[in-house]
Amino acid sequence: MTIELIVFLPLLAAIIAGFGNRAIGNVPAKLLTTGALFISCALSWPIFLSFLTGGTEAYVQPVLTFLKSGDLDVAWALRVDTLTAVMLVVVTTVSSVVHLYSWGYMEEDPDQPRFFAYLSLFTFAMLMLVTANNLIQMFFGWEGVGLASYLLIGFWFKKPSANAAAIKAFVVNRVGDLGFMLGIFGTFLVFQTVSIPEILNAAPAMAGSTITFLGHRWDTMTILCLLLFIGAMGKSAQLGLHTWLPDAMEGPTPVSALIHAATMVTAGVFMVCRLSPMFETSDVALGVVTVVGAATCLFAATVGTCQNDIKRVIAYSTCSQLGYMFFAAGVGAYGAAMFHLFTHAFFKALLFLGAGSVIHAMHHEQDMRYYGALRKEIPLTFWAMMAGTLAITGVGIINVFGFAGFYSKDAILEAAYASGGGGIGAFYVGAFAALLTSFYSWRLIFLTFFGKARWAASEHIQHAVHGQHEEPEDEAPAHEHHDHAAPDGTGGYHPHESPWSMLIPLGVLALGAIFSGFIFHLPFVDAEHGMEFWKGSIAFNEHLMHAMHGVPLWVKLAPGGVMLIGLFIAFMAYMRPYRWPERFISQFRLLYLFLLNKWYFDELYNVLFVRPAFAIGRVLWKRGDEGTIDRFGPDGLAAAVVFGGKYTRKLQSGYLYTYALVMLIGLSAAVTWAMVR
Repeated sequence: MTIELIVFLPLLAAIIAGFGNRAIGNVPAKLLTTGALFISCALSWPIFLSFLTGGTEAYVQPVLTFLKSGDLDVAWALRVDTLTAVMLVVVTTVSSVVHLYSWGYMEEDPDQPRFFAYLSLFTFAMLMLVTANNLIQMFFGWEGVGLASYLLIGFWFKKPSANAAAIKAFVVNRVGDLGFMLGIFGTFLVFQTVSIPEILNAAPAMAGSTITFLGHRWDTMTILCLLLFIGAMGKSAQLGLHTWLPDAMEGPTPVSALIHAATMVTAGVFMVCRLSPMFETSDVALGVVTVVGAATCLFAATVGTCQNDIKRVIAYSTCSQLGYMFFAAGVGAYGAAMFHLFTHAFFKALLFLGAGSVIHAMHHEQDMRYYGALRKEIPLTFWAMMAGTLAITGVGIINVFGFAGFYSKDAILEAAYASGGGGIGAFYVGAFAALLTSFYSWRLIFLTFFGKARWAASEHIQHAVHGQHEEPEDEAPAHEHHDHAAPDGTGGYHPHESPWSMLIPLGVLALGAIFSGFIFHLPFVDAEHGMEFWKGSIAFNEHLMHAMHGVPLWVKLAPGGVMLIGLFIAFMAYMRPYRWPERFISQFRLLYLFLLNKWYFDELYNVLFVRPAFAIGRVLWKRGDEGTIDRFGPDGLAAAVVFGGKYTRKLQSGYLYTYALVMLIGLSAAVTWAMVR
């Protein structure tokens, strides 16, 4: 009964808050949805701890029979094993604190019941995904988070950029979902079942077999795994299908935290780890996962160094960290991939919600160039952001103590090096990305909390404070037009700390960012503890975990070394009057523009896909629909009726002799026809 409550309480709360909406009011809707998530969270942690202590075995809780058609038998059931338990605490913990945080952040929004209903619906869909016992059920949750993300990213629907971002996320994910669907179809064709346990048990026997796809014979497991991985690339924003993720920042900040930390983007990593016995049968598929993950890690880290929007910096950081998780899975370190997913949920949610607190204090200004000297104005937010930054940059001392990322990211790099082959290349790429991560993370801290108070001279913020927004009222949500900063006597203003409903979640997540790696690293990545903890829920590579701990000392020290280099560069560039950024931009302008414009992926896709699609649409619309179908169809028939009616109505004169003449003509025609016959 416990697992059913965890999964279905958020759905029940979403239905009541969504359909009740303003009829039940803001406070009851928020109490209901937030309370349901806290109950789910409270029930999830004992399940996780029971697996952690070895006191629970995996089990499946039947719910109902979903589909039956020939050999396709889909029973709706909730699977609970170690992998599920890890995801349950990640999803429910982050979602519950995001719900609480939203009490303060969305306080002045007129559509609070709808917002909280969407949050709970999102959480339900993700819980359905992680408890899936078959691929159809997983696909249901997969599409559910896609729908909920569309609703949340476009929550402020009067804002054109939010609508465009929601559509972009939906369309790009459909590309990945096509691969996922083909992967499910192919898997059912090969294994005659969609039950995940049955597929994983039978997968090793299919190694080396071939299947016809697109007119050629291919290795069966390679094709299936690559198709499934395309789905993971879309959901987890890997290189090529990543373009929706930064634009998702158009939604409210709590949405960004939920999407980027605990739900949608982690679905792809979870799926690869859940199906890891399948991926282990194909070296080619694992190689592709490694290359794509490493490339995404590097790409996103380079772009993050040049962004000025505080949320976009953290968004590209998410994209880069997901790359780490995927290349960890690609080299066979599934435990390390899940460990980084676990710790990343805490410090990334902390960074996003901390950024939201900064934005709240700065009257919804998101450009870091208008920040500075905020550490004394919003000290609690500053220390929370510091904890998140120390975690993501991997600060720690070997065999003593470290923040969350110190254990999980270092474990990934060490496992990549220990795996040999392509993993060594991934190690060097990941180490360089760690340097860039340190640079852009500390750049964010220095620009936001140190230096001069550039917000005092920002005309944009002054206009916002005094009600002189340049944007039309219907172009942005009402939430963004309220004064969150107090004007002072000089025409400026002093930012102030966020309310406690926003600060308490920051404190909870800060504890996770500080201690989660130190407390939980042994069950996730230690060879002996890991075998006992995972109990076959993933393809835990005990040999690789042993080898990981035996890598050379310089490999263990490398992440800390590059972190210090990134910190030093950021400090010299933004805390000393050397004007390094300006000199870099002037000397390497083309490189700067290349990174600032995100490697021109959006522009390239616009030329290759968007414009041709619109051109084809216009041709089909103007020439096909209007010029052919309408012209000879409804419009043509209507014109013929009008034309015929123009003459036939003259026969309806109302005079008797007119009708007699018509009858005589008809009679003559009938007699003539009979005589001809």
